[in-house]
Amino acid sequence: MKVGIIGATGYGGAELLRILQSHPAFTIAAIYSSSQQGKDITAHYPHLSHLSMTLDEIHPEAIAKQTDIVFLGVPSGISAEIAPSLLKAGCTVIDLSGDFRLKNIEQYEKWYNKKPAPKEWVDQAVYAMPEINRSAIKQDTKFISNPGCYPTATLLGLAPVVQNKLAKEGSIIIDAKSGVSGAGQTASFGTIYSELNENFKIYKVNQHQHIPEMEQMLSTWGYEAPITFSTHLVPMTRGIMSTIYVSLASSVDQAKIEQLYMEFYKDEPFIRIRNNNQFPATKEVFGSNYCDIGFLLDERTGRLTIVSVIDNLMKGAAGQAVQNANILCGLDETAGLQLSPVYP
Repeated sequence: MKVGIIGATGYGGAELLRILQSHPAFTIAAIYSSSQQGKDITAHYPHLSHLSMTLDEIHPEAIAKQTDIVFLGVPSGISAEIAPSLLKAGCTVIDLSGDFRLKNIEQYEKWYNKKPAPKEWVDQAVYAMPEINRSAIKQDTKFISNPGCYPTATLLGLAPVVQNKLAKEGSIIIDAKSGVSGAGQTASFGTIYSELNENFKIYKVNQHQHIPEMEQMLSTWGYEAPITFSTHLVPMTRGIMSTIYVSLASSVDQAKIEQLYMEFYKDEPFIRIRNNNQFPATKEVFGSNYCDIGFLLDERTGRLTIVSVIDNLMKGAAGQAVQNANILCGLDETAGLQLSPVYP
């Protein structure tokens, strides 16, 4: 199975290269760039000298002939321009950007502050988070919209509670933290070393573009109230911790909650549930496709605290994209992803 990567010089693209070079069923046929075409990937990433591949120009018809699947790892706003041309040319596309996640294009324009993709293509995109809606990926699916990093950690943490109607409406509060790689490679004042080192910042207060993505999924589970979502930048390279607070609508104890999570995720190879009042740390999923989840019910307040951690570049981007590609191709969805976390 031949795959291509558009945006191979980004952090998500680099992770795709790392995963796919040793994938048992996929072969990297070509890599593409709109700004560095003609250059060897090693000019941007010397650590990939064993690959030594030239970045090609983006020509949809040529890409359709060269690949069976193309991963689109470009920023939001760019995918909206490129993806339709690729799909018209006959490509099967897995898009890692946010351009096709929101079915309401007015919501996209409001939260992303960008021109939305044409509605016809947004409607065709299958929003695929395997543990939640694996069945949405059909054999003839041509276009997958990969979930965002914060929504992945948060929704996986919330799914057992919300889908079982245990979450009290209007009670969900999410306190999330991310490493700086989530901001990409574009330089900005807030991500330079002297600003980030030994510092801790909240950003996009009540304005983060992932809010409507999470609310869109929650609404399909019957939870209609808005959520409170805060994001913080921490002085580390990669990783997300989503700490979630939710009041419970009915009386249950810690043992019942633990049983609920264990049963909900019992067949999921990339979800690891902690018990006995243990909570995961970002280092424990570093470089892997795992999502680790811990939780504790405060019986005094009736509020459940859920802690969900992922590697934002893996389960939050490239790893989940490959997982989706595996499912699309009828492969074992763990293929190429059996990577233990890098520790310490």
